[in-house]
Amino acid sequence: MSVAVKFSIPYGKQTISQDDIDAVSEVISAPLLTTGPKAKAFEEAISAYCGAKYTLAVSNGTAALHLASLALLKQGDEVLTTPNSFLATSNALLYVGAKPRFVDIMIDGNIDLDLCEKELVKNPNIKAIYGVAFSGNMLNQQKLKALKEKYAVIILEDNAHAIGATQAGVKAGSCENSDCSIFSFHPVKNMTTGEGGAITTNSQALYEKLLTLRNHGMVKTPEMASWEYEMRDLGFNYRITDFQSALGINQLKKLDGFLEKRRAIARRYHESFKGTKIRPLYPYHDGSAYHLFVVRVPYHDKRELYEKLLAKGVGVQLHYMPINKQPYYQSLGYGDEKTPVMDGYFEEALSLPLYPLLSEGEQDYVIEVILDIVNDYDTI
Repeated sequence: MSVAVKFSIPYGKQTISQDDIDAVSEVISAPLLTTGPKAKAFEEAISAYCGAKYTLAVSNGTAALHLASLALLKQGDEVLTTPNSFLATSNALLYVGAKPRFVDIMIDGNIDLDLCEKELVKNPNIKAIYGVAFSGNMLNQQKLKALKEKYAVIILEDNAHAIGATQAGVKAGSCENSDCSIFSFHPVKNMTTGEGGAITTNSQALYEKLLTLRNHGMVKTPEMASWEYEMRDLGFNYRITDFQSALGINQLKKLDGFLEKRRAIARRYHESFKGTKIRPLYPYHDGSAYHLFVVRVPYHDKRELYEKLLAKGVGVQLHYMPINKQPYYQSLGYGDEKTPVMDGYFEEALSLPLYPLLSEGEQDYVIEVILDIVNDYDTI
């Protein structure tokens, strides 16, 4: 029997106001649509917000991962990474000929850094750790610092979910305990430039390498004629436009307000699910940027649960299918890693709607629907 849809609520969406539209419109009418002043201003604003010395804005988060990998790694380097991320995190390793080594997650969805240390002890060939601040919950900074100091391992923080997050007094993107950090500004993220991304670092040498790689590997020096340039590396066109940057500057000004709303929604979910079978992925804390609100739901058929929620107008999502179990990765020999926590997580995890424009009434409806479905299953 078909069910009337009361709401149609996505799991995430952008927050765009008239001031954002005005900022973009102003630049659209300007002489330079790309490689102009707004891109540099956006980079400076990100550096100031995160506390990093250098920022490179790029066309998207995947481009950020690719450029960082080109600058940090060599072909054949072995890199510890998580199966619980979007494909781009480990794909960037394959782009540069590096070898992902998938490590199990902890119950909060983040890569298990204690297991990473065991791998570092066993395998001196491991060159890097690519960790993801899953859902907006940063990696343990004390452990990152200890691993970096003890093993001299390269560390990239994939903070695509986490701009504005903090952990132990460290802000996402500050790179206090890592070589670099990347962000994504896709529309469902905590702030947006449409598509777009950024790399932050405190290394001048790394920053200068990234600058060259972002623009076809070209270098131009003061000694050259105005028309001259030299291609010194095989680079890419991963530049961000000025009108995207104008939107980013305006969104960054409002980011803390967006995060307050996200955290308020997360707190309501936590309160509402107390004493039920629905378990938030980790206890509420103000340090998370709450890009996602993930719950674990014991239900006999995940696909059935997903479809029942969609039929009721509740847009849920799964973050993520294990990367190492994807067909392409299996064709490369992956898939047999021992990742029991990830496997259990995949069976039960769902991301619920979470974005600043989500109203209390809409959130109440989401809570009511999922509790009704789970309670009905319990009575069968």
